[in-house]
Amino acid sequence: MRNTVARDAILEIINTTDVALSQSDVQAKLPEGLCNRVTIYRVLDRLVDEHLAHKITNIDGVIKYANCQSCATNHKHNHVHFNCECCNTVTCIEAVEPSFKLPANYEVNTVNFLVSGICPECKGN
Repeated sequence: MRNTVARDAILEIINTTDVALSQSDVQAKLPEGLCNRVTIYRVLDRLVDEHLAHKITNIDGVIKYANCQSCATNHKHNHVHFNCECCNTVTCIEAVEPSFKLPANYEVNTVNFLVSGICPECKGN
């Protein structure tokens, strides 16, 4: 697929934030009129397919997107996602990689570890 102005702008937004963003978060950061809601969803899904972003479902069921830091060869996100109950941000915590053991004959395709609590910023307030 070809690169577009919308794709480049959305990728820049995803890559320059420390927290995962919803479609509406991305739309609020884009220049007005650049693209519509449907285009944003399509671009976000394309970035996931290209291993440039990954999806996280927060505690409220909202899908958020975060940048992929080291997925060029192996697209995996077996790290913890922290959902702050105060500010509702979702942060990737790459240093924590939970482990689990499934029974025989189960095959893992996707892992989504979500931990809920209070982030350091909200805890300090």
